[in-house]
Amino acid sequence: MENDPIKAKLGAAYPDLPPGERAVVRVLLDDHPFAALGSLRALAERAGVSPPTASRLFDRLGYAGFADFQAAVRDRSRLLEFVTRAPTAPAEATTGAQVWQAAQDLRTGLEGTLAAVPEQLCQTVAALLADARTVWALGGPLSELAAEYLVRQLSGLRPGVHRVPEPAYARARTVLDLSGSDLVVAYDFRRYSSATARFVRAARARDARLVLVTDAWESPLAAEAEVLIRLPREAAGPIAPLAHEIAVTELLLVAAAARLAPAGRLADLDALAQTL
Repeated sequence: MENDPIKAKLGAAYPDLPPGERAVVRVLLDDHPFAALGSLRALAERAGVSPPTASRLFDRLGYAGFADFQAAVRDRSRLLEFVTRAPTAPAEATTGAQVWQAAQDLRTGLEGTLAAVPEQLCQTVAALLADARTVWALGGPLSELAAEYLVRQLSGLRPGVHRVPEPAYARARTVLDLSGSDLVVAYDFRRYSSATARFVRAARARDARLVLVTDAWESPLAAEAEVLIRLPREAAGPIAPLAHEIAVTELLLVAAAARLAPAGRLADLDALAQTL
C-alpha cells in the first residue's frame, strides 16, 4: 500500500496490535515523518498513551528502541527525499524529477483507490444515494471538500441533499428529524474528526443509515457504517491526496445518476439558472 518501507511495516503490523499501540501507529502515519522526530513522551501524548506503551511498539516492530526507529525514519523518509535536492543536479532538473515522481505516485494511488470500490460496492452505495429520503454529507478539515462536491453534484440529480451544518445547535435540529429513511455520507481520514464522530453517532442513534469513506486504518466510526469504503492514502510527495476522495465520489455519483434518470431535473435546473 505504501512505497515507504517504514510506513509499509507500520501498516502491516497495525491489524494485530493492541489498541494503545494502534493509536501510536495512526499518529506516526498521519504526520510522517515529523511525528517520529520528537521525543518519545511527545509521541505518546499525541497518541493518548503512556510512554511505555509507545516504547513497546518499536520493540514489537524489531527496532532497538525508539531511537533506532527515529534513525530509520531519518534515513528512509520519503518526504525528505522529496524536498531535498541533490547538490550536483541543476535545480530545474531535480524539480522536474520530483514532479514526475509525484505524477507517478498520484497515478498509482488513483488506480489503487478505484480498485477499492468494486462494482457491487458502488451499486450498493448508489442505491442508498438514490433511495434515501434525505442525504446528509460531512467531512473533516480537508475531506469536507469531497463532502461538498458530493452535495453539489447529487443535489442536481435529486432533491433532499444537504451539507451537515457547522453550528452545534443547527446539527441538533438536523439530527432531531432523522430516521431510518435518511442517509449520512461521512468522509473521515487520519486525524479523525471528533465533530464528525459526534454527529454520526447521534444520527445512528436515530437509525439514520451511514456510508463511511475512510482510509485503510479505518475511522473509529467504521463499526457504525452500513457501507464502508476503505481507500489507500498514498500521497504525491507531501500533498494529501484529495483527488482520491473526489475520484471515488464521482464513481458513486455516476452510478447514482444511472438509477435516478435525472435528465428532466437537470434540464429544469439549467433553465432556471438562465433566468436567475
